[in-house]
Amino acid sequence: MANLKEIRNRITSVSSTMQITSAMKMVSAAKLKKAQDAITAMRPYAEKLTELLQNLSATLEGDAGGEYTTQREIKKVLLVVITSNRGLAGAFNTNAIKEAKSRAIYYAGKQVDIFAIGKKGNDVLGKTLDVVANQSSVFDDLTFDNVAKIADELTQKFVSGEYDKIELIYNQFKNAATQIVQTEQFLPLAPIQSDAAVTPGDYLFEPSKEEIVLTLIPKSLKTQLYKGIRDSFASEHGARMTAMHKATDNATELRNQLKLTYNKARQAAITNEILEIVGGAEALKG
Repeated sequence: MANLKEIRNRITSVSSTMQITSAMKMVSAAKLKKAQDAITAMRPYAEKLTELLQNLSATLEGDAGGEYTTQREIKKVLLVVITSNRGLAGAFNTNAIKEAKSRAIYYAGKQVDIFAIGKKGNDVLGKTLDVVANQSSVFDDLTFDNVAKIADELTQKFVSGEYDKIELIYNQFKNAATQIVQTEQFLPLAPIQSDAAVTPGDYLFEPSKEEIVLTLIPKSLKTQLYKGIRDSFASEHGARMTAMHKATDNATELRNQLKLTYNKARQAAITNEILEIVGGAEALKG
């Protein structure tokens, strides 16, 4: 009977775990809807801003990006790694962390520092690489203004010469089941190229095109970082919802197996008791 008690305890434990994972799945599903709507609504704006910047820059001669496009010998690299503050999201954080380690190996021989956005990346990468900052609190109030402050800080690190190159590493949201790890160059701005032919038009610019470009670049950088964090935020909830869905299914399957094992063991115990009674009765007759 001790064996039956152990199985009952395991069934109770698995059932409790199943309730937790099921609740976490529903919470992530609710949060995913809002996060997905936010990134879906933002992407057209970000793409149009990039297109506008490309069209203006394509009509300018020389270096139109000023200090934001300065190409220096790469000696110091800053990797901005966007992860989450919580786990239980499958391979979501692991994939971004692996990509960061891979980029650090790629820049072997150069100074590579980590700018962490998210506790998970900060905790893991801090063991092997130099984490110079952690901005995990941005997820407590994820607004454009709060992200813009981080973008300004990163921009200042490049403009001042503290770093020669800055890259973003994050999970791009595709759907609830699929997140794609992206590595984007943040600064210096890559040479703006457009496959489409630029058709001169009769436009009046106020102020000049050069001033407009230099005004759009900081805005574009802030938008790029905000989009990356928003993508990662939606990816986190999608990954967690999927992970908790699989965990719930596995717990259900395990619980059913345990119930079957329990019923078999109980049936065997009852059969043994009946055999003992019958055996005792036969012995008394003899």
